[in-house]
Amino acid sequence: MNGAEVMVSTMVAAGMGPCFANPGTTELHLVAALDAVPGSRAVLGTFEGVCTGAADGYGRMADRPAWTLLHLGPGLANGAANLHNARRARTPLVSVVGDHATWHRIADAPLTTDLAGLAAPVSDQVIQTGTAGAVAKDLVKAASAAARGQVVTLLVPADHSWGPSEAAGLDTVPDVTLRRDRPGTETVEQAAAAVRAAQRPLLLLGGTGCRAGGLRAAAATGVELLVETFPARWERGGDLPAPGKLQYVRELAGDQLARHDLVLLAGARPPVSFFGYPGRPSALTAEHQQVRTLAGPDEDAAAALADLAAALAADGTGAGSAAERRHAAPRPQRPTGALDLTTLGAAVAALQPEGAIVVDESNTSGVAYTQAAAGAAPHTTLSLTGGAIGFGPPAATGAAVACPDRPVINLQADGSALYTLQALWTQAREGLDVTTVICANDSYRILRYELGRLGAQDGRAAIGLTDLGHPATDWVALAAGFGVPGRRAGTADELTEALAVALSEPGPHLVEARL
Repeated sequence: MNGAEVMVSTMVAAGMGPCFANPGTTELHLVAALDAVPGSRAVLGTFEGVCTGAADGYGRMADRPAWTLLHLGPGLANGAANLHNARRARTPLVSVVGDHATWHRIADAPLTTDLAGLAAPVSDQVIQTGTAGAVAKDLVKAASAAARGQVVTLLVPADHSWGPSEAAGLDTVPDVTLRRDRPGTETVEQAAAAVRAAQRPLLLLGGTGCRAGGLRAAAATGVELLVETFPARWERGGDLPAPGKLQYVRELAGDQLARHDLVLLAGARPPVSFFGYPGRPSALTAEHQQVRTLAGPDEDAAAALADLAAALAADGTGAGSAAERRHAAPRPQRPTGALDLTTLGAAVAALQPEGAIVVDESNTSGVAYTQAAAGAAPHTTLSLTGGAIGFGPPAATGAAVACPDRPVINLQADGSALYTLQALWTQAREGLDVTTVICANDSYRILRYELGRLGAQDGRAAIGLTDLGHPATDWVALAAGFGVPGRRAGTADELTEALAVALSEPGPHLVEARL
């Protein structure tokens, strides 16, 4: 076997997900190995950001790493934004990047770059294979780290792919199912003591604290709940507890937190402003507020919440039952009339099927949807953890590959969609059940909002650099060009009709919602 065949064999033996690939010449031995090794699967993305975003969406839903195959430095650079999002989400992911043959690097060929330097900011670990003979050992190291919720970039020189290799290490391939450590008893006891002493404590949920088990355990503590602004994976709807979400706007978020003397983090990071503003601190909490960690983003927040609920129940502090904290939201009704942000959110929430996966990169257009979806059928939401736009279409693609039995809805801002619309081509090629809803307001609305804070939204450059309507984008025509049927909706009635058709038919669809 050559190194490439050993690598792919190790991937398959470890139970890793598919390869989301955009290969070049230095990766062709790995491409050949994908054909030679039974049980492997390759999914082509026509832009590297589609590959990395799809691997992120896959990993969030499968709880095991997929892998990407990228071509040298430019390929890695094209995929870096969605590796950044995956890293912020703590998604298990192995990014394989082909490099020049070791002896060819000194020639400084046109595609030569500092691969390790490019990979470091968007990776938890960067590993370079040592020799062709040791690729299995290097891959096992990468897969083991990914199973801890890390993004690992594995650099593979071309001669390590084509060179002869041993399958050594295949008998010790790790289980790559995502695993997180349970916080210790002392941490839980200290958190319980802090809750008992607080006048108005708050649990800020992230990570596995936003899964069904984490939400029910959190509700059983009797403590007020909030979910972090951009949760990686949030189970919602049905009879699940329905906490609110920490607002994006710093003033609103500060108001949400100000009422609490204790902010207890369960899988979430300490809350900070998304950006820095003149004369404003980074932290969203005040100095007199206590901020403690029950479970960090890399730990099992759901298990920690269950332990906390048990500790509080032992002395009667907690609610004792998640049902006592459940405030059922009504199921949204199909809206009629004008199409605006409220009717957009209600339409999607009313029509989404049970078990849907909603990849939400709606940005400013999705506020009403987030509220309406609390009463929707049980579903999963994936959100933009790292703020690097162009996440939605690729992540929806990966989620559909991971869960082919579940419908996927991509609620998508139009400006962000322009970054990675090539994902539609992959959805059509693979026959994926993804319905993309484009929130078409013909602008970078979030930048308009931020410019308004500066009092500068009416300048010539401000208007020109945030306007997407000149020329207007024809999303239906673009979808058709990628092989995806599309419809345009200008009223709430047209939107509900278009969604009903798209969600009743297999394969990808696009609906352009004119706002």
